[in-house]
Amino acid sequence: MKQTYTLREKIKQITFLLIPILITQLGMFSMVFFNTIMSGKYNPTDLAGVAIGSAVWNPVFIGLSGILLAVSPIAAQRFGEKKKREVSSVVTHGIYLGFIIATFVIILGYFFLDPLLSMMDAPIEVQEIAFNYLVGLSYGIIPLFIFNVLRSFIYALGETRVVMIIMVLSLPINFVLNYVFIFGKWGFPELGGAGAGYATSITFWAIALITAYIIHTKEPFSSFIFLTDFKSFTWIKSKEILKIGIPMGLSSFFETSMFAVVTILISKYAISTIAAYQSALNIVSFLYMIPISISMALTVLVGFEVGSVRFKDAKTYSWLGINLSIIVALVTGLLVVFFRYEVAGFYSNDPVVVTLTASFLIYALFFQMADALQATAQAALRGYKDVNIAFIMTLISYWLICLPVGYLLSHYTKLDAAGYWIGLTVGLLAAGVGLSGRLIYIQRKKFVSPFAKGVN
Repeated sequence: MKQTYTLREKIKQITFLLIPILITQLGMFSMVFFNTIMSGKYNPTDLAGVAIGSAVWNPVFIGLSGILLAVSPIAAQRFGEKKKREVSSVVTHGIYLGFIIATFVIILGYFFLDPLLSMMDAPIEVQEIAFNYLVGLSYGIIPLFIFNVLRSFIYALGETRVVMIIMVLSLPINFVLNYVFIFGKWGFPELGGAGAGYATSITFWAIALITAYIIHTKEPFSSFIFLTDFKSFTWIKSKEILKIGIPMGLSSFFETSMFAVVTILISKYAISTIAAYQSALNIVSFLYMIPISISMALTVLVGFEVGSVRFKDAKTYSWLGINLSIIVALVTGLLVVFFRYEVAGFYSNDPVVVTLTASFLIYALFFQMADALQATAQAALRGYKDVNIAFIMTLISYWLICLPVGYLLSHYTKLDAAGYWIGLTVGLLAAGVGLSGRLIYIQRKKFVSPFAKGVN
């Protein structure tokens, strides 16, 4: 990354960071896409099982890995301050925290996964597939969490193309392994939807090992990592990551768990409705990769400018990213509405599932715009390391607005499952408005001079 002086230069830099991040996010999403599509082609019941399994896994992964993503804004600010040794300390402590958190997740899953799935009002066969899918996925949790730390470090230096290349190279591996384990090819057992979990775990190991090798051997990464830092882990030095990361992780957790709860509530409907909801959510999540990629680039750029004490540039990047995200959401949302039946056909051969999926996608336009606003506003705040108020706002928006509105509309109107989509949209819009207001406040009150202090 480098200092920019004009709006054109800023657009060029955010695009330079954004495109590789987008391809990386699409690559990561493709693994979920392969899991969903190939499980659905194998059997609708397996598709529903993978959907339930994903609903349980996503809040845990996104919430806890969100803690580790604090490495990105912290390292970006240290990079802007030209404090190379402190960048190394942040990364090494992030790796230790990643290992600890991943181990904690595995232990919790061992004791609570089966009881949690048993609480769901889903058919027994769907619960069994979800359980086996998550067991397979558990073997890749440790490398996945460590990879997220390494990825955050690479992004903080602005070298986003490296992660893109790694992810693109891993996709054929994931696709082939899904084919082998789901359908039982080349002498391997036919595991159905559960096979997708094992395939994804093996892919996570490959990605983590390749990334670690590149960081250890290639410039500029190797010059920022001092192996002696791995011998000096302390909870005191981990405090900054946790102080910023825990509110970040909780915000992400509340958002994803909200979607998970909706999936669980919808599990009372027929298998075709579960499959249609998951397919529609999968499509919307795919398109969401663009706003979330803008968000990741935005966090790094704002953090870099704040660390360099260029608050005016940080403000310009913030609103440039937000406006870009909303425009993209508008365009993609319109395309989804116009071609909803064609898109739904990719996810299932069942006419009932296709029709239900297409009906859910009608709500995608407003949903995506609201989601784009809240994601990028929150990302800009993370660049300023302003996370605590954002955490409270997301908690209120997701759990006190989204779910109650969705529940009331689905149970006390004729909207049924579609009521949840409206509730999600209303809550995300509330979050976007609140977070944007907070962003305006800190830019006017907290970061208005070279002598201003950061907000925590």
